[in-house]
Amino acid sequence: MVFTIPFIPNAHPGFGLQVAQSLFKKRFPATHHSPLATRPDRFLHVPLILLTLSLVACDRGPTEKDGVFKAEVGEIPASPQRPGDPDTGYDALLNRSVVTCGLPYSAYLKTRGAAQDAGPQFPGRTGRNAELPYMLTSHVAASGVEIVTSNCLACHASTFNGELVMGLGNEFLDLTEDPLVGIEAAAALVADGPEATEWRRWADRVGAIADYMMTDTVGVNSANNLTLALMAHRDPETLAWSDTPLIEPPPQTPLPVSVPPWWNVGKKHAMFYNGEGRGDHVRYMILASTTCTDSVEEAAEIDAWFVDVRAYLATLKPPEYPFAIDRALAERGAAVFEKTCKECHGTYGETPTYPNRVIALGKVKTDPELARNGFSDADRFLKWFGSSFYGELSQAAPALGYVAPPLDGVWATAPYLHNGSVPTIAALLDSRSRPTFWRFDREGDERPVYDEVSLGWTYRALDTGKAGAMSWEERNHIYDTSLPGYGNQGHVFGDDLTDPERLALLEYLKTL
Repeated sequence: MVFTIPFIPNAHPGFGLQVAQSLFKKRFPATHHSPLATRPDRFLHVPLILLTLSLVACDRGPTEKDGVFKAEVGEIPASPQRPGDPDTGYDALLNRSVVTCGLPYSAYLKTRGAAQDAGPQFPGRTGRNAELPYMLTSHVAASGVEIVTSNCLACHASTFNGELVMGLGNEFLDLTEDPLVGIEAAAALVADGPEATEWRRWADRVGAIADYMMTDTVGVNSANNLTLALMAHRDPETLAWSDTPLIEPPPQTPLPVSVPPWWNVGKKHAMFYNGEGRGDHVRYMILASTTCTDSVEEAAEIDAWFVDVRAYLATLKPPEYPFAIDRALAERGAAVFEKTCKECHGTYGETPTYPNRVIALGKVKTDPELARNGFSDADRFLKWFGSSFYGELSQAAPALGYVAPPLDGVWATAPYLHNGSVPTIAALLDSRSRPTFWRFDREGDERPVYDEVSLGWTYRALDTGKAGAMSWEERNHIYDTSLPGYGNQGHVFGDDLTDPERLALLEYLKTL
């Protein structure tokens, strides 16, 4: 059940608050090990959050049946978020990780080499982390073994125009390869004893979810699917790990997802493309911790410091467009935007607005598989979430549609739509020009050149899809919109624009 305050007719107005405080203290007794004792200022806000959530639910919230919540399309109501310290959150984001198992550092050195350049860095990485690539973090396990593990920035940071950008989704991440190949290869480099134990714990967890995280195409993300696979292996009440699934796992073929930018966190009332992540955002943000977190107490410790991370993310702003802008043309484009786009995507400037609206599948008409799967085929996971630590402050309530996102920095976030099926904004605004089969125009791991006219990475339209590929490497780089979940249809709202209007609108979007 979701941890909310029951509605009691004619009760004193403070009664619900007292109930929330009582329930929360029962869950987290104020021992010197508990987050209530170490950060009491944070948890004074929790009863107020619970009270507000219960009142919102009485008004316009999702409906519930057998412990499963579903939402209607339309406006998503706001939920209070726990306050945190952005500066502390920035430091934690760079130097801590919610994933607390990984490769022993001594073995990592043997695979990479201590003298190898760590590559671009964000300022503020300290200690060992300053020597590691920005997407890896050093962590000392309870056993005393130093390990190297992945952090949030593997998916949520990327380069643009030669600069590392915080919060820009990594649309070039390759999840098509079996992660167990590298993990098993590292086994020979791991020392016996505690290091071998730590490696085995990590290898077993990744082994359980490997088949659920491998994608069909380079660039698309499988975080949603692998999280569901982790849920299947954990007891929702204790978070204890089970080597065999406790509920039916998700399909082994992940639906493609494009990573949204972090700089919209402060505007959005819910997380995820279908508006599922409602209530407290932090509890959703730390779900990756289910890879290695084996108890509610461990999860609560991560939750306590990630409140600061969320506070930092809410302060993020998009980068400024780094190339020339025709201001007169952009001004004409603003009028086109006002007429065509603001109803769903909001307004920008000195007094911006954002409607936080889920658009019905019948209206947006984009590929429906992700929304349908989350709404109709995921009840076991929704119920798991609601009965877990993560669901005590949050609510999993998918809607049968997609959230129209804020467009701040939209020019930087190619490819487009929830599945990354449209390579440029120009193609997004003219569905007739969208390629059925395409791949980024690049060699090896190099980034493609940015197209300043069409707003997106340069790409090559292809005559055939994956079926015509001559190698696995070639196949994995082809975006094939004929595959289930990969469709590029819908969002035809720009089709009726004239060519001059479309060019003006593209110019205006550079200013956001």
